Amino acid sequence: MSVREDQVIRPDGTLGIYGVVSTRVAAGVVAVTEANEVVLIGQYRYPTEQYSWEIIAGGGPAEDAPELIAARELREEAGMTAASLELLAGGIQLSNCISSEIAHLYLATGLAETTPDPDPAEVLEVRRAPLAEAVAMVAAGEITDALSIMGLFLARDRLA
Repeated sequence: MSVREDQVIRPDGTLGIYGVVSTRVAAGVVAVTEANEVVLIGQYRYPTEQYSWEIIAGGGPAEDAPELIAARELREEAGMTAASLELLAGGIQLSNCISSEIAHLYLATGLAETTPDPDPAEVLEVRRAPLAEAVAMVAAGEITDALSIMGLFLARDRLA
């Protein structure tokens, strides 16, 4: 990622500074088992100083196809492969007031276990929850990550 400050002229004509965070391409994966359980990842998030339950997600360089990033994150974080990766939504602007980050959401089904390969800097907890329970976790404020919220609702609607 990179951070830059641009000198701008605001709509009212005054001079100002606009900060922009440029990031990699992001992909989120709502992995749903045959038992209709969602694979959730728990980890501590330094910027918010909170533990967070989320869908599988990560980033990669712009030259990597989002579907490849999604498959890689599924394997790395959850130790799984998917027979099907279906695009739920693409081109999602996660925080377009400060960031250029674009995300893509996938529904992963036909899951098979493999060896996880987490990033050395990550300490992850993997948990499975019924899809309805994961959606209820959003309403209860237990899942607060924006990409996870979008992914869970989109997956619920797609599978209904």
